[in-house]
Amino acid sequence: MKITVTGATGHLGRHVIAALLEQVPAERVAAVVRGREKAADLAARGVEVRVADYDEPATLADAFRAGERVLFVSGNAVGRRVPQHRAVVDAAAAARVGLLAYTGILGGPKADFLLGDEHKATEQLVLDSGLPYVFLRNGWYHEVHTDQLATVLDHGAVLGSAGAGRIASAARADYAAAAAAVLTGEGHEGRAYELSGDTAWSFPEYAAEVARQSGARVGYRDLPPAEHRQVLLGAGLPEAMADMLVDVDAAVSRGLLAGTSGELSRLIGRPTTPLADAVAAGLATVSATGRP
Repeated sequence: MKITVTGATGHLGRHVIAALLEQVPAERVAAVVRGREKAADLAARGVEVRVADYDEPATLADAFRAGERVLFVSGNAVGRRVPQHRAVVDAAAAARVGLLAYTGILGGPKADFLLGDEHKATEQLVLDSGLPYVFLRNGWYHEVHTDQLATVLDHGAVLGSAGAGRIASAARADYAAAAAAVLTGEGHEGRAYELSGDTAWSFPEYAAEVARQSGARVGYRDLPPAEHRQVLLGAGLPEAMADMLVDVDAAVSRGLLAGTSGELSRLIGRPTTPLADAVAAGLATVSATGRP
């Protein structure tokens, strides 16, 4: 029985493939990707590569096989994901896959902010399909913030509008390990896992950790939402993305990303990666790119 991962050359997908290859032979793993060239390293390791695009439903007809377990990694084209995801679910249903695991968002139906809308719609598509399913409701990734450390250090500030709200984030590798555990394990069908880090943190605490490790003067600057939006627009973000990020901070301020259910650490059999470790890795990357 194959285990198939969509979006397999993306940030999360690559971590999932790596986690799977630690547990099962490469010939049991299939990677669904948009471009075969980006998956050349996976093919060299014996992973079957299938080419398909969420935006081209016809290409998805050969993405899945009957009976196999599929990790459906959500797309990143915010605003276009419902039709994209419908095409994936339809293809999986037509192929009669044995299990469809979808990477949604922490809170599921209770995620009453803009970023949650497309995930909630997708979960309903999966339910309506009648396929055996698992919902992996991922919380925030450490890397969403630590990938921006060069900018934080340049400006000496973490900017946001979340107030004292807290985030229970974890590393992408943690969420990938959970997905691999579900795909290779038993007894997960019909479950919805609320996945998050073991410890929630605030932006002032994050800024203090960056300052501690870097030796730079870094603080958190809490902005009114309208001003936060203008800063994001000034940085070149599209209006829809700026609105979404400000809305996420509003959700953080309401405690919607602070839940610490412990389900992620239970699935992976170890504590989740501490934020401090992610900061250290991020700073190492900044240093390696030649920042003074």
